[in-house]
Amino acid sequence: MASPARLDTDPPHMWKQDSIEERAFAAALVCLEGHYQQSPVMGPQSIAKVMSMISKTLEKTHTYKDVREVLSKNLRIWIWLRRAISAAICDLNEKSLGVRSEPFVATRFIDITTPEVTALIIKNYVLLKEALHTLNKLMHIARNLLVTTNPEIPQNLSATINFDHEVIEAICLCVNVLSKGIDGEMPEDDASRAKLNDITELYKKVLVTSLQQAHNWIAKNDRNKMTFWYRVFIESPDVDLNPEQDDRYDMVGSTLSPRCLSLQEEVRNWIKRNTVMCRPAAAICQEYFKSKDPEKPDLWFPHQNNLAFVYSNPDATDETPSTWNSDTKEKFTQDWQYGRVSYELDTWWSQSRLPNTTNMDNPQCPTEILNERIRLCEENLMSRYAPPESPDDPAEGIEAHADHVTIQEWQPPQDTPHYAPEYDEFEEDGDDDDSYGEGPMTGLLTEVPNILDPKQIEALHMIIKACILDSVGSGPTRHGESLQQARCRIMLATECGRNLLREMLVFIAVWEKDEQSLIFQISSQIVQALHESCLIHHAWEAVRSPKDIMSPAQTVLLRLITYLARTAFLPSKNYNPDPDPKGDPEIRLANPDFRLSRMLHDFYTIFRHRIAPECIALMRIQGEVRNESIDPADFPVDNWDLERAKDGLVQFLDFLYTIADIYPLRQHLIDYDAVYDLLKLLEALDLAVEKAPIPTNRRSDPAAPASISMPAPQPSSSSNPPPPPPPPPPPLSEPPHEFPWAGIKGQVLSILAALLQPPPGQSSPGNPAVQLQIVKYNGIVTLLNCCLYDDNNRFCRERTQLCLKWLMDGSPDAAAFLQNLISANQNRPQAVPGGPPAPVRIDGVPGEVKIQVRSASAPATAIAVPENSSGSNSGAGSSGSSGSGSGGSGGGSSRVEAFNFEANLAASRSQAAALARRLEENKSRNEELVNDLLALTVSGAGSIAGAEAHRGADPVDADETEDEDFI
Repeated sequence: MASPARLDTDPPHMWKQDSIEERAFAAALVCLEGHYQQSPVMGPQSIAKVMSMISKTLEKTHTYKDVREVLSKNLRIWIWLRRAISAAICDLNEKSLGVRSEPFVATRFIDITTPEVTALIIKNYVLLKEALHTLNKLMHIARNLLVTTNPEIPQNLSATINFDHEVIEAICLCVNVLSKGIDGEMPEDDASRAKLNDITELYKKVLVTSLQQAHNWIAKNDRNKMTFWYRVFIESPDVDLNPEQDDRYDMVGSTLSPRCLSLQEEVRNWIKRNTVMCRPAAAICQEYFKSKDPEKPDLWFPHQNNLAFVYSNPDATDETPSTWNSDTKEKFTQDWQYGRVSYELDTWWSQSRLPNTTNMDNPQCPTEILNERIRLCEENLMSRYAPPESPDDPAEGIEAHADHVTIQEWQPPQDTPHYAPEYDEFEEDGDDDDSYGEGPMTGLLTEVPNILDPKQIEALHMIIKACILDSVGSGPTRHGESLQQARCRIMLATECGRNLLREMLVFIAVWEKDEQSLIFQISSQIVQALHESCLIHHAWEAVRSPKDIMSPAQTVLLRLITYLARTAFLPSKNYNPDPDPKGDPEIRLANPDFRLSRMLHDFYTIFRHRIAPECIALMRIQGEVRNESIDPADFPVDNWDLERAKDGLVQFLDFLYTIADIYPLRQHLIDYDAVYDLLKLLEALDLAVEKAPIPTNRRSDPAAPASISMPAPQPSSSSNPPPPPPPPPPPLSEPPHEFPWAGIKGQVLSILAALLQPPPGQSSPGNPAVQLQIVKYNGIVTLLNCCLYDDNNRFCRERTQLCLKWLMDGSPDAAAFLQNLISANQNRPQAVPGGPPAPVRIDGVPGEVKIQVRSASAPATAIAVPENSSGSNSGAGSSGSSGSGSGGSGGGSSRVEAFNFEANLAASRSQAAALARRLEENKSRNEELVNDLLALTVSGAGSIAGAEAHRGADPVDADETEDEDFI
């Protein structure tokens, strides 16, 4: 390291052949290091000239390719660039956090309170602004120097002098400052608030530029990728760097995590074995080393102890197969013989992946388990306020240890893989940096999604994708190992990696990114990499939250999987998930169709074990509140929890519909008896939520009543204007026990319709296996109940008609069941004529309507119609009676509608008779369901065809079925 009193410089003869750009930039870097390390600092005129040279160099590296080529191959430039950046970071640490860092020493996360950070930033505002501008420009230049014709040369040169250490230090500095929440506790005066905003935005720019530089440094370079992975996930600034021999990472599920010390040492040995330089970079390093005085060592240059070109690559010449000898005492030799990245990592992965050799043939759990799980969930919910037991108790847990049309894979534009020279240094505009974390979590990059906005964070997602997605990797090694998958496993095996994945998933939900956004597309490719490593289920367990049925991160993860199911996970043309059940397990696991089928198996196990029972239990408790069996005050959850539960259920049903809509995968759901779970959901919804009628404001209002007209405003006698009207009161939130679960019925019915439909290319009959399952589980009555209008689940009637069409098409059992219902309805006793009007409920009409049954000999009576009634309101009456008489003069607040019910069911097939039968007095639930069925059969094929057309236009109707009035 340079002495505090004197700077060590290179011999003059080393600069004789350099260009003017090299000399000017090197001189500016020397001055900058002295400015930040020496005392006194340079004056304003001197530092202005130095910054002018830095700015010109930045502009040239943006514009001229030949300047980048020259500067990037100068090892002295890299050394002085690192020294200047190191000095600036040390100065910024002192002025922002009050602790001056040291070169070569990794900075830890600093425990400092927000008020102290705020006070320091306001005090040192001018110096901080200047230093941050300088650091951002230097990091931009370092990023640009990696965009050359042969990027491997500057990548190797920067790795030789450990330039990545300063990049990590810059990221750590930014996270240290920005994660303190200085935006959350703003001072009262505007000047101080403006200063804090300026410094915050500058730190974000430095963070973005550092991530972009890291992306360019790792591009197509496995050694650099693994080094970066090691720095951010294994050797993160907030993890224990001296673990005990048997210390392990936190366990996920029931699988032991890798031992920290073993994984750390084995990955470090792999990096050492594979640190191989290209010949041009090695020649540059050797030339520089020979020109230096060996008696004056330069601490900024690593010399022989770990110089990259000293090592050879045993994997390139050694043909010895991979062997693990547990008796070998020397760890480096043991790892060299193994050849792969880490034996500890491979051991963990063989146990934590799903499927693995122990559960790849497990059958789906039976339907009988659903009722038992519902009972347990209901008991757990009602005892929520009792002293809690361990949330991970396997006896009480709700989780089981089980855990597509092909389109061209998305590729970023040609100018995105390398950041520069197209990037403008001030183009990143930050908006919000609110933290949505659930508490302190380890990991250098974990807080980054809580700091940056979608435009700024793109580099982070591209780094993760470049390191773990197989399609952008270099292929398998000599031992058949995919280094991309190895890094994917490291990410899921370490706490830092799992925490980062959780925050990246939550980021999509917080910023409400759609499927066309770049962040969503890259995130889907990251999830695809998890699937290729058989770690989807492990990721699901890693991002779960014990307090939620489905955590927000799990909901986003399933949304990404659903998207991939429509695009990248599609089964092959000759789909065969397990062609050789008795074959080699590793060969079976290499079959993409087999991995896809087991992923579906695991997710449906989760649905049957946790999601459906938890939601149905909540619905049943709602039903008990409706029946006044439970006091509303004892309802165990609030609206926030119910919204999260509904979001998770909606996403799971969307996933199941996507699978049911893919014919080769549909059979899996049929084999799992998915019909049973779906019918249970429909039954629970009927029990929990009262059907909502059409809101009054949706029906046409012919004229505004005169009684509520507002008086004309009177001119004010004073000069002051009248006070504005008071604002409307805020909408009252519904109590939790009245939560409507809007849109769920429509999704369930869409899945049932997809399961019932014939194979592609056929129009008839419906699926016989699903038809038998619906009849077996008494699902016809449940479906008929969905015919009633429910404003919380619009268009359910059309979906139910489609389900009944496929159900009756080719199913003698279903037809016989329905015929029995019709016969029972025809043979029921007739209503006694006369008597007072009886109130009944009419589908789609709020309140009750009074009707009166009259005898067959009684003359037809006129319908009393108010004078101001519109045609739409009297349409029902005109369809039931042909006279309109003058009986309207006998006024009253209620209207009595009388219909003639003498007509024989078999003789009348008109819509008028169907509506009349729906208005007949019903005393029992079964009669109401039969009337719905008769209305369906009388309405003919037109309504069914309309339902089919509606389904073809929008099979899910996620937006239309959502309750617009309940947010």
